[in-house]
Amino acid sequence: MNVAATANPDMLRPVRRFFRTPKGIVLLLFTAIAAAAFTQVSPGLALRPLLTAAIAAALVDVAIAKLGRDEWIFPSGGILSGMIVGFILSPEEPWIVPIATAILAITTKHLFRTRLANVFNPAALALVIAAVLFKSGESWWGALPDLGWAGVAIIATGGYFIADRINKVPLILVFLGAYLTLFTGASFLGNAGQVSEIFRTPDLQMALFFAFFMLDDPPTCPVKYRDQAIFALLVATSCFLFFEWFGWLYFLPAGLLVGNLYEAARKYSARRPTAKVAAAAA
Repeated sequence: MNVAATANPDMLRPVRRFFRTPKGIVLLLFTAIAAAAFTQVSPGLALRPLLTAAIAAALVDVAIAKLGRDEWIFPSGGILSGMIVGFILSPEEPWIVPIATAILAITTKHLFRTRLANVFNPAALALVIAAVLFKSGESWWGALPDLGWAGVAIIATGGYFIADRINKVPLILVFLGAYLTLFTGASFLGNAGQVSEIFRTPDLQMALFFAFFMLDDPPTCPVKYRDQAIFALLVATSCFLFFEWFGWLYFLPAGLLVGNLYEAARKYSARRPTAKVAAAAA
């Protein structure tokens, strides 16, 4: 009896440790966001794509790690990517769409990567591909648009907490400032009626969810504040141009991919002089 009593805390220690990490905290936040969304969106309709996308992403993540590196992993990244896909896709999409999109997210994460990290935000790339291939719809129900200002408060409070934890608050503030400034300017210079929707539900909640839970993905965004500012300005400008020029429903994920490509190129360029010095010393 005493042995069991002393064993249980040891068994739970890795679990407690995980939920103190940024990924563990985001998983808890996503669970709370889903619970809040289910007060407005039918759980029977929205829970299916959320769970199927998360499970499919997790299984593929585990399988690739086992087959490629011969190791078992806990697929925290896969679960989070799958949940983001489930939160963004319309719950009315056919059941195969969230599953296929989640599988695309994890497959491309492992396919497009450098020695240190993946190049693209997995969910962003998969959502763009799914929109092109499947003509999938996006509702961003996980951004809590149906809760109005209460939803804004939940996303902003939870998002700020995790952004501060991973030191990405400057990135998010620069992005939101540039994003809203560009669309404000466009409202004076062009079709104010079209642009004004950016400042209303659900587009405002979309931008907040995107900024707090996709833009600041640690493997695909910069660390230094100066680099964060440049990255944020590039993504905000790209999102704005994709909306203005093409009217893409997926203008936010598409804009993020431009930033991801820039950041991957910047990291590659920064490593080249180090590699040359090391080669010369050898």
